[in-house]
Amino acid sequence: MYIERAITSVLKRRVTSSKCLLLTGARQVGKSTLIKHVFPDYHRANFDDRLTRLQAKEEPKLFFLNNPRPLFIDEVQKESSILEELKLIVDNSDDRGDFILSGSQKLELMKGMSESLAGRVSILELSGLSLREIFGVAFNRHFVPTEEYLQDREKDLKTYSDIWKIIHKGSYPELYDTERDWQDYYSSYVATYLERDINELITADSLIFTKFMTAVAARTGEMLNYANIASETGVSEPTVKSWISVLERTGIVYILQPYSASALNRAIKTPKIYFRDTGLACYLTRWLISDALKNSAVAGNMFETFVISEILKSYSNAGENYKFSVFYYRGKDRKASGENEIDLVINENGILYPVEIKMTGNPKAAMASANEVLDKIPDTLFSKK
Repeated sequence: MYIERAITSVLKRRVTSSKCLLLTGARQVGKSTLIKHVFPDYHRANFDDRLTRLQAKEEPKLFFLNNPRPLFIDEVQKESSILEELKLIVDNSDDRGDFILSGSQKLELMKGMSESLAGRVSILELSGLSLREIFGVAFNRHFVPTEEYLQDREKDLKTYSDIWKIIHKGSYPELYDTERDWQDYYSSYVATYLERDINELITADSLIFTKFMTAVAARTGEMLNYANIASETGVSEPTVKSWISVLERTGIVYILQPYSASALNRAIKTPKIYFRDTGLACYLTRWLISDALKNSAVAGNMFETFVISEILKSYSNAGENYKFSVFYYRGKDRKASGENEIDLVINENGILYPVEIKMTGNPKAAMASANEVLDKIPDTLFSKK
């Protein structure tokens, strides 16, 4: 069963208007399936295949002769030298939509793009399935808590039954379109990730790296403490920093940056780390059933991780860049004693929207008392709704 992806209309529009399009995202989020479903007439070359990569590296001109346009190149980051030849082709043509590229190493791939295809490529990000996609909700605007947004969103409201089952299950499409065993899927996913992605990026013992991933998963929703993770995994702090970068580059984690402004001189500058898929985080930390997770001490962090991930998906599915729009705040800038935290600060058109993420059916105004710290920031509007 194919699940319609929310990004489809944006993808079609970008392909039509761009000489080259790049679709990034973690392994197994459905990039290849989406492209083959939406653009079935495109020829396909997969750089997971070593012989295909070898030809692209040694005979790039012959590669493009053997793989005519329109062409979809999958896992293009594995042989990024092809981008120089691709640049020459698109520069000598006014045609649009001739090339679609995909890759699961986002940051590294974007660096290659900036060097070879700057101004010539449109970049989109595909995440795992969102709640909207799982439940067939057509609404596809990025989240911002305005009155207009909430009124439009209410027109497509659906009841999300057993949300903890979905949090535990995760968002990878294969878990929803087949009767795949949960533990078997994630066991295979980790093994494939270590074999195909990690081995090509760093030299690391698979058991130690898995222990490292487990330590990071146990800290999802917390401030990033490299020394603490290094102590638990038995590797150096510089190694942990390098490995965290790899997890971020391959779409496993997201680093949420703190909101900074000159008026907030007592704000903590440490970022927070979130797993992009709660199912993978649950598997690594051995929460094997959803009921146990729901009643556990980590339920709050896992729920927050899920909400942050859904908000990021709402941006990427609408074709928007969330990197400079979402932050968090923690510090002592309020008059009240002790540290205060705002789970999420959304910056939209010069207005700051504080968002509190609480696992409760009885929210109270006091839960958002830290929001008043945003009043201290000059020349910026603060939404108190």
